[in-house]
Amino acid sequence: MAAESAATSIASSIGPSIPVGAAAAVPAGLARSWLLVPGSAGDLAARVAASVADAVIVDLEDGVAPEHKGAARRALVALAGAGERPWVRIGDAASDEWRTDVALLRGADLVAGVVLAKVESPEHVRRTADALDGSLPIVALVESARGVEAALGLAETPGVVRLAFGSGDFRRDTGAADDPLALLFARSRLVTASRAAGLPGPIDGPTVSRDAVVLAEGTRHAASVGMTGRLCLREEQVAEVNDALSPSASELAWAVEVLDTLDRCGIRDGSDLPRIARAQALLDAAAAFGLEADAAGAPVSDYAG
Repeated sequence: MAAESAATSIASSIGPSIPVGAAAAVPAGLARSWLLVPGSAGDLAARVAASVADAVIVDLEDGVAPEHKGAARRALVALAGAGERPWVRIGDAASDEWRTDVALLRGADLVAGVVLAKVESPEHVRRTADALDGSLPIVALVESARGVEAALGLAETPGVVRLAFGSGDFRRDTGAADDPLALLFARSRLVTASRAAGLPGPIDGPTVSRDAVVLAEGTRHAASVGMTGRLCLREEQVAEVNDALSPSASELAWAVEVLDTLDRCGIRDGSDLPRIARAQALLDAAAAFGLEADAAGAPVSDYAG
């Protein structure tokens, strides 16, 4: 990279502008907003097609009443027939609903991936991956104390591409308050387990409140502890989540300056290596999100990385 010009390096990192939310543009490892849409929703097809979320999840689990699950599964098949490939949240591996869900998905080109509910052990993931012949990526949704304690094993299980935090069910399981401090250990445990296993940052649970300030504060807190995605319950939450979990203008200016300095000066000492890795990660994210990186911004010293 040091042999390249700064302009070439930046162009290579940023690439063409891609609309935020385009399904092919944002890989699962970078996706910020994960919109949950009940499979039983009457306007399911319209909501999936119109969403600007990085990933849309058709919910076959808690968001669908038992008597409507059959109709929700048929609606998922209809979506595939219309050319849509959302993600799908399926029942936990200990449930009868799980058996029906994986039977529907096995060998069928219906979805982009699976969000597995209420994961508490690597065996839950292995059973699911085996039942699907290893054909689909899995987001392991951790919703209990046992799941949090098993986080590293889950993150290291083949097939898992990210961890996610089911904060509401976790609070019900543990009695924890809906407070950032009360949930800090669980969030941090998922972050460190993801990092140790070489996975992207985990996906945080959703904000139930319709208060935009609560959503913004919660998303900033999630980002501050190392989470890089967030579940959304409504389309209007998507833009706020995408904005809060995207590289800022000052971060991108810093990243461009770091790589420009590398081109001019080469690697000066060991402290340059993590800075270069962080800069490249920011620019890779910007490329996926269709963001512009502007070299005319904050100097290197303005952002610690």
